[in-house]
Amino acid sequence: MSSIKSIAPIHADLESPIYVTQPYLPPLAEFIPYLTKIWNSRVLTNGGPFHQQLESALCDYLGVKHVALFSNGTLGLVTALQALRITGEVLTTPYSFVATAHSLLWNGIKPVFVDIDPNTLNMDPARIEAAITPHTTAIMPVHCYGHPCNVEAIQKIADNYNLKVIYDAAHAFGVEDEGGSILRHGDLSVLSFHATKVFNTFEGGAIVCPDARTKQRIDHLKNFGFVDEVTVVASGINGKMSEINAAFGMLQLQHIDGAMARRRQIDALYREYLEGVEGIRCVCGSGEAMANYSYFPILVEPDFPLSRDGLYQLLRENNIFARRYFYPLISEFPMYRGLPSAHRDNLPVASEAARKVLCLPIYPALTNNEVFAIVDVIAHAGR
Repeated sequence: MSSIKSIAPIHADLESPIYVTQPYLPPLAEFIPYLTKIWNSRVLTNGGPFHQQLESALCDYLGVKHVALFSNGTLGLVTALQALRITGEVLTTPYSFVATAHSLLWNGIKPVFVDIDPNTLNMDPARIEAAITPHTTAIMPVHCYGHPCNVEAIQKIADNYNLKVIYDAAHAFGVEDEGGSILRHGDLSVLSFHATKVFNTFEGGAIVCPDARTKQRIDHLKNFGFVDEVTVVASGINGKMSEINAAFGMLQLQHIDGAMARRRQIDALYREYLEGVEGIRCVCGSGEAMANYSYFPILVEPDFPLSRDGLYQLLRENNIFARRYFYPLISEFPMYRGLPSAHRDNLPVASEAARKVLCLPIYPALTNNEVFAIVDVIAHAGR
């Protein structure tokens, strides 16, 4: 029998749809002065003043040494692989957004999928060594849902086999372990500032770099390889962030702590009121000292009255649009399913998680009553 604390059944008829996420937007009036400065300067791109300010401000806020801004996180992944001259095979997770593996294919690199840990849903370090071949050059794990990977175990394996580590940290803005920012681990970490993320610049991304020399190479690569107007040193691309995106990022930084605090409150409400619902398991963190509450995934277990897809459909019928992140697995898409590592027999934990997972709505503007309505639908499903 389910229990949702003191909340009586609501059976709310939601007039407006509730989506899995909604971008945080500061008051428009606060953005106008930034736009005025851009209009007055007529500097729109190519590393203008807001671009430079945001790189510096993000270093301070995140507690990292160097940040290279990009127009989106996927270009950041593609460029990170170029910057480290990665070739051959790269070990990665099948349980992520497709951009993780697509960045490898765009660089002519063969993805090798490694199964995930059943609790954290991150790449399982215990399965990494068995996947290493003479062609393996790097590991690309994902801090899934913003929960940190086992960075120590992964780095130990990488050091033993002389492999690079690039973290897809798209979900991990502001996340910290006991030593500080989770973004300081590995050779590079790549962030996404897409509209769906905790910190957004409309569209955007960044590479966190350990030293100035690496950042310089990345800055060359994201600007066609230019050093100056007559010198090109690499076959780069156009990955630069515009001044408008960077200015919006500067404004967002003024509000990010409040936005994450509200996410924390929503996370706590879900956990409190779903605790007694039989067959619903809330995915927990992986020991982070500071979380960002970027997603709220649940696993729909066999003892729940409905299947995962049944609950997904029931929520939709109630105007609640949860998402099955991540379903299907990357390894099941046509461009990957022919790889030996993509076979389901090699990925039992990831396959099971993909069948069970459902991410519930979480964003700063979500009200307590809306959370209660979502919980009500789940708690009374099939009854």
